Amino acid sequence: MNKELEHKFVTELEDNQNIVHKVCSLYTSNRDAHNDLFQEITIQLWRAYPKFRGESKFSTWMYRVALNTAITLYRKSKRRIKTQDYDSVIFKIKSDDYDPTQEQQLQLMYKAVRQLGDIDKALVFLYLEDKDYKEISETLGISEVNARVKMNRIKTKLRTILNP
Repeated sequence: MNKELEHKFVTELEDNQNIVHKVCSLYTSNRDAHNDLFQEITIQLWRAYPKFRGESKFSTWMYRVALNTAITLYRKSKRRIKTQDYDSVIFKIKSDDYDPTQEQQLQLMYKAVRQLGDIDKALVFLYLEDKDYKEISETLGISEVNARVKMNRIKTKLRTILNP
């Protein structure tokens, strides 16, 4: 990958890294697992970037790669996420500290969302990111109608979990 493309990737990733942090918070329950998943998603984004054609926004593409990576790793091992050696990556990314203890209400929501199935988690995440149903359906590969129906069912389920 040439230096210009590498610089563009690093800039885009730094500007949108909260997307990855939020995905990590959905699929992990402790700081170490969060950091491991963040690394793995970053590596997968780096590997896939040369194939990014710009047909969608970078952030939409990033959601898709991040969610697919998290779901794949989560399904492979719900206890331990295996990652690749980060030192082999030639670039360094400035990472903002992410302190989940500052967001106690969000943590309650994350805890409830973790009880959902893999696709449902991804759907809630995109919904909370203010993505419209068209973008949600494109990202998850389901119809808009299916996304709306699933979201209504998930809202009911989350109300039950949060207010037993």
